[in-house]
Amino acid sequence: MSLSARLWADNADLAAAALEHPFVTGVADGTLPRGRFAGYVAQDAFFLEAFARAYALGVAHSRDRATLEALADLLAGVREELRLHDGYAARWGIDLTAVAPAPATLAYTEFLLATAALGDVGELCAAMTPCMRLYAHLGRALVPRATGPYREWVDTYADPAFEELAATLEALLDRVAVDTPAVRRAYRRAMELELGFFTAAWSTFADQ
Repeated sequence: MSLSARLWADNADLAAAALEHPFVTGVADGTLPRGRFAGYVAQDAFFLEAFARAYALGVAHSRDRATLEALADLLAGVREELRLHDGYAARWGIDLTAVAPAPATLAYTEFLLATAALGDVGELCAAMTPCMRLYAHLGRALVPRATGPYREWVDTYADPAFEELAATLEALLDRVAVDTPAVRRAYRRAMELELGFFTAAWSTFADQ
């Protein structure tokens, strides 16, 4: 079993909790209040900008061309996600330039940027892979039953192109990282922060 597969399997409890989270199920069946989704979109746009910067730091720290090119391709994928958020913002009147990051958002972005700045590329990949793999997992799981105004969100993460990006990051993780406590901690912490982000989206982001 590859390192990325072992890490995903070892964190199956958090992936299951995310799939059953009321925010996620509300997105799938369309019952999530619009204000909560709007708050999530604004916070996620802030998060994705930090995610892109973490990729950029990974590019700067890359020691070979293959790693540099893989991270550059993944950075381009984040740009496409941000365009999706721009579309939501335009339709719903969300000002993405005036977002005050919530504590859950800051906890996640600060973790990623600190790992990118201070850790090696293997640890960075371990910290960033959960976001990609979890969203691809949620998209595939939800698409058969997704209805209502948030179907576009589900379709985005169920798209084979997004799965390809997640697989690219996992392949990079397998190539540049080794199975160390630091790598395992980074992966687990990112999964915990993903779940915390959904909890904040359910309970507090609408107030931001």
